[in-house]
Amino acid sequence: MRLRRRRRERLPVEELLGVTFRDPKLLSQALTHRSYAHEASLETGETNERLEFLGDAVLDLVISDHLFRHYRDLDEGKLTRIRSYLVNMGSLAELAREMGLGEHLLLSRDERADGGAEKSSIVADALEALIGAVYLDQGLEAAREMVLRIFRDRLEEAASGDLDFDYKSQLQELTVKERGVLPRYRLREEGPDHCKVFHAVVYVGDRKMGSGSGSSKKEAEQAAARDALRRHKESGTGRGRSGRRKAGPTGAAGR
Repeated sequence: MRLRRRRRERLPVEELLGVTFRDPKLLSQALTHRSYAHEASLETGETNERLEFLGDAVLDLVISDHLFRHYRDLDEGKLTRIRSYLVNMGSLAELAREMGLGEHLLLSRDERADGGAEKSSIVADALEALIGAVYLDQGLEAAREMVLRIFRDRLEEAASGDLDFDYKSQLQELTVKERGVLPRYRLREEGPDHCKVFHAVVYVGDRKMGSGSGSSKKEAEQAAARDALRRHKESGTGRGRSGRRKAGPTGAAGR
């Protein structure tokens, strides 16, 4: 008589994803940031960077395929804008934070102390690495199911037709109307040329209003403006002016 292998209990991060990995090593690698690999003297190939590369492509395919098949009345331009909103670094990071992904990442002590578990570039890359890991572990259909499950609300919002992707214009209109001044953006960049990350902070007068990151200057500024609008709305001062919460930077060509 053949004995059936006892199925192991899901780890907390697997509960977040709704997936039980057949190969737990893939899950561990997807959660391993390069700072931890350096601290633990791991090989370069044991970080999540290659999985992030693969997951980025899988995410683009799944989202593009879903939009193409289910929203036949939308033209190519609108489909591209919706996809860009869903897969840009700011949106991915926001989703990863909502999931609580940061607490499960393997980071060096210094990186975690520096707030790495909340950094947009780190948590967004980790989410894409997990998508890549699921694809390798269980195939495209399992990856598709996971992506559509965790992106469901954002997909529905993006395809509803109510989105205004230009947060910089929204913020400018708001600050001119309320304070008579234009917002100012300060940028910094980090990383090698082939994978730079830009960080933007937006100020109105001397007051910091919001911050954000992206793979381009434009994306980072849009993310900062989006953060400023969100904070404005949550403060209660924007009730009746800024309207419903908008989502997603405009025109970013993916990430």
